[in-house]
Amino acid sequence: MSLQKEQPYILAITGASGAIYAKTLIEFFYQNRLPLVCLVSKVGQKVWEWEIGVSLEKALPPNISLYLEDDWWAPVASGSVKSKAMVVMPCSMGTLASIAHGLSRNLIQRTADVMLKEKRPLILVPRETPLNMIHLENMLYLAKAGATILPAMPAFYHHPQSIQDLTNFIVARVLDVLGLKHSLVPAWGEEK
Repeated sequence: MSLQKEQPYILAITGASGAIYAKTLIEFFYQNRLPLVCLVSKVGQKVWEWEIGVSLEKALPPNISLYLEDDWWAPVASGSVKSKAMVVMPCSMGTLASIAHGLSRNLIQRTADVMLKEKRPLILVPRETPLNMIHLENMLYLAKAGATILPAMPAFYHHPQSIQDLTNFIVARVLDVLGLKHSLVPAWGEEK
């Protein structure tokens, strides 16, 4: 698989619940013809299939590259390959801890490490509750290292009517941090 010539965004899907967040982001990138590379962990694949009802491979649009966590030859594993930003969504606490401590035991962790060392945007969307002190310390450590911690905590001021509305709120926040225009959720004070 090859990367598009334009610098891609990277989406990593790990084993936390919340595959719908990743699916919604993938759809946004596809509909807006933005280059996207997807990385997925083994557990992320299983959670996706359990929650979405179809394998990620079948659900992914044909123009989006997919790399499994053990594909060390993926271009994004190297800092010499330019990318715009990386989003880990949903981000398991195991992945978050591994990134925080620079373990780089798989492609997702290595690529996140590349983002930090190259000073490129890294957004982590943990989807876990409650949080223990270790989770909080790891998040603080990553925030100090330059990552953006964006927990999957939807708001209700936009009067959500569906699970997709709640999902759109989180994906909209990710897109806001990436600086990408969207119409998923109106900004505070805007009409629906």
